[in-house]
Amino acid sequence: MNERQQGEARFRRRAVKVDEALRLVLEAAVPERTEIVPLWEAGGRRLAEAVSATTDWPPFARAGLDGFAVRSADTAQASPGAPATLRVVDTVAAGALASADVAPGTAVRIMTGGAVPSGADAVVMLEQTADARVFGQPAVQVKSAAEPGQNIAPRGEEFGRGRVFGQPGELLRPGHVALLGTFGYAHVPVYARPRVAVLATGAELLPVEAPLAPGRIRDSNSAMVASLVAQCGGTPILCGRVPDEPVAVAQAIANALAQCDIVITTGGVSVGDYDVMATLLQSIGNERSTEEQHEAAPSVDAEPSKDEKRFVTDDEHACAVKVEMQDELDDKVLARPMALPQEDAAVMSAVHSKVPSQYASTVTASPHSEEPLHPQDDRLPSNSRLLFNKAAMRPGAPTSAAVVSGKLLIALSGNPGACFVGFELFARAAILRLSGASREEARPKQATAKLVGSFDKGSPHERFVRARLYTENGTLYADPLAFGKSSMMASLPAADGLIRIKAGSVGAAEGSIVNVILLGALGYSTEST
Repeated sequence: MNERQQGEARFRRRAVKVDEALRLVLEAAVPERTEIVPLWEAGGRRLAEAVSATTDWPPFARAGLDGFAVRSADTAQASPGAPATLRVVDTVAAGALASADVAPGTAVRIMTGGAVPSGADAVVMLEQTADARVFGQPAVQVKSAAEPGQNIAPRGEEFGRGRVFGQPGELLRPGHVALLGTFGYAHVPVYARPRVAVLATGAELLPVEAPLAPGRIRDSNSAMVASLVAQCGGTPILCGRVPDEPVAVAQAIANALAQCDIVITTGGVSVGDYDVMATLLQSIGNERSTEEQHEAAPSVDAEPSKDEKRFVTDDEHACAVKVEMQDELDDKVLARPMALPQEDAAVMSAVHSKVPSQYASTVTASPHSEEPLHPQDDRLPSNSRLLFNKAAMRPGAPTSAAVVSGKLLIALSGNPGACFVGFELFARAAILRLSGASREEARPKQATAKLVGSFDKGSPHERFVRARLYTENGTLYADPLAFGKSSMMASLPAADGLIRIKAGSVGAAEGSIVNVILLGALGYSTEST
């Protein structure tokens, strides 16, 4: 495919429905890496192997409260007016054993958790007794009849030896940790935290520490994505920034794949001249045609539109670009001027001069650093396969995904709002799946809410609207936030959820019931609210 044909192909991308795109991502995310962690670190992780009871539990009949271990038959006639008087022959604390059996007419003082001595079949609570003396020896008066088994936890009541109490993929809660400790699991087999490479593309990007320069912006996406990765249990590995050059980006992705389980890129997925990720992902299509790529994945627009077919002259080509750009306007607002190497060098020099030496190594290297990338090719490996390169959604339509060298690559928009939405819809699910969650558990958690105000939309694709969620009188409300365009960040901190506005030209009316994807801590529950 020559450069012109590949450029044309970028405008003939077929939009896959969000649910279908999510299915493809979850199928490609296969949890494999496991590790053994100390018990105290196991909470919040997912089991890699089944765990079972190593003994009966409780391992012996034990007292459920402080009182006296007795033979129930000795108390059959006891009442407050005519208590049964029993001679106390021993005292048993938790962790100790009685030195004598409970014979007829005797009792043993026992503490909560203590092993019930042989001969006793009930424990009478302390409040139902009174101290007494018989021939100068300690005794107890029992004021009510005891039933056999009263206040005794029999051996194996909760668990029999060998009973499984945790399955592979099960999320370990504090209660699981207590059971693991009870049964002697000092170390626990769990799925490893996914190592997630975060790579930003774009010559317009500056380090966060750098002063702004004309036409340049700071790379805020990398830190945001890293924070989101950590929030859902992954280990973020920041790979810095690379320019809009296929060779450099391909090599950076190859380096990231060598040390990580999944790669997330931001930027370069739209249809501009410098959108390098779109070019790289399209190169995968050289191995399999677009029709083959989506044979098992129904697309929203199965047939190319008349505008997509018009690639004859340069003018017509430009016209077709405009059509596609109109479709992806929400996801492409920043121009990408190519930076001069000396500009970056000057910026980085200024930054390093202000950073204490002990922190200097944390500053991301310039994409135009003199240290070579040693690029080998401007394409992704031939054994790669494209999952999708456009999703039927707003914002974030150019969001793409592929499997490269057996690992998942998710390419998110460079616009912060679209990047955020793309992560929540696809990347979070992939990370949870790689952490050991089932495909169903990894899906975004949804609830229904009543819409505050109305929402109009022009795009026919499904829309994901940032919203504040609150409850009044037992009803969950979703209030759309302002500054909701893909390039806008102001509403991101306040977003509790994403309202799903169905595909079509009609939005949603005030008071209508809408589906909402729960974000952050709200989205961790395995049950819908």
